[in-house]
Amino acid sequence: MSNPAVRLCPMHALEDPGSAVFALPGGSAKLQIMVIRRGDAVYGYMNSCPHTGGPLDWLPGVFLDLDKRYIQCATHDALFRIVDGECVQGPCAGQRLQAVELRCAGGWVWYAA
Repeated sequence: MSNPAVRLCPMHALEDPGSAVFALPGGSAKLQIMVIRRGDAVYGYMNSCPHTGGPLDWLPGVFLDLDKRYIQCATHDALFRIVDGECVQGPCAGQRLQAVELRCAGGWVWYAA
């Protein structure tokens, strides 16, 4: 039996492009999902750097670089592509962020728990 989806936020609440962070439903406070919006698409990853294991956000929910083209790690400035989480610059180049399944329906962003 699969777990039900969890409603995270209204799509319009996310800047375009923009980001937010949410505690993983049923997880500890340290387990967080980052949600990145680009146009009508949303991408979800665990808020954990593959290099250090620490959170990536500069401030709570702020993950994008100044140009809003990449996810940027606040610890060591590694850059990750938004569309697939691959590190394209930094000490973890070639590694990927751990993706989580998100979907948009009825104007909301949902996490497929």
